[in-house]
Amino acid sequence: MFEKQQLNKDVIMRVLRESDAPALTAAYVRNRAYLTPWEPVRPDDYYTEPWQAEDIARRLVATGSGEGHPLGLFDGDTLVGRFNLAGIVRGPFQSAGLGYWVDSQYAGRGLATAAVREIVRTARDDLGLHRIEASTLLHNVGSQRVLLTAGFQLIGMAPRYLHIAGTWQDHNLYQAVLHE
Repeated sequence: MFEKQQLNKDVIMRVLRESDAPALTAAYVRNRAYLTPWEPVRPDDYYTEPWQAEDIARRLVATGSGEGHPLGLFDGDTLVGRFNLAGIVRGPFQSAGLGYWVDSQYAGRGLATAAVREIVRTARDDLGLHRIEASTLLHNVGSQRVLLTAGFQLIGMAPRYLHIAGTWQDHNLYQAVLHE
């Protein structure tokens, strides 16, 4: 399904492994201030290897049951981005949610767009999904550009949608319909 994909000459995307906990922890520590405006308030133990190892293990269980796929972007051994295709619902819905971030030192290089395009292709061709949804804060122009460039459409605005940076914030909602 999600095979290792070369996104550019240096960076690959692949499913996370439990052994990636140190690299993921280092990435979160390195990007803590950068990600703070875009994420929920995190407890201090979130930035530790045990917490990240447990989270990866939980997400891999979800992968085994067909409910999600935790993906990482890697430049060599350095994790430089995190993508989650999560909440896969089968039956008549055939849908999933997408969340992601890219390391501050790698932002603006087209990696997020390349990764989202590959996730959309795999979700359509290998997973048989019909739809992927994603949301962005109203002022997150970079993520909006990624989604629109990768074929998502704006479908609305959800007031006070997610508790981000310590407050309930409005989000733009996007979807990619994979089968017309």
